Amino acid sequence: MSEVELYPGRVSPLGLGTIPLGDLLEYSGIDLLQRIIDGKYPAPPISFQLNFTLTEVSEGRAVFRGVPSERHLNPLGGVHGGWAATLLDSALACAVQTLLEKGEAYTTAEFKVNFTRPITPKTGEVVCEGKIVHKGRTLAVSEATLKDAQGKLLAFGTETCSIFPAANLAAR
Repeated sequence: MSEVELYPGRVSPLGLGTIPLGDLLEYSGIDLLQRIIDGKYPAPPISFQLNFTLTEVSEGRAVFRGVPSERHLNPLGGVHGGWAATLLDSALACAVQTLLEKGEAYTTAEFKVNFTRPITPKTGEVVCEGKIVHKGRTLAVSEATLKDAQGKLLAFGTETCSIFPAANLAAR
């Protein structure tokens, strides 16, 4: 695999790809995410397509950074809401993943986004921080904010994730 620039200043040394399924049985959710940050896994392909990356994790928390560009424009010239929504979904879901044990996986069950300011290619780098609100045995709820470099709120959201045995992903 070859190095890929996700956006200016952010590089994935191992290119693009996904976490090997067997590793879900060997590492906790937070360990898997830290391995992405540390360059031990390739960046998820969505990171390259949408110019964002995971930059920090701690228990119950995940932080992504991204840069909107002209590639993400809607017909009126603003950054498409789907770009911000995908960034929020990533932070919201990965906040849940930080609390998963070895052998557990998750998927988004419900997702809500509110946009508070327009995003344009001139917005520059944004920060999206997801945090856990509640985690049970089979469901977890998280919340996230998306802010510009000055700390202005651009969007926020909440998410519910279903938690299940990683073995259920075997068909992937």
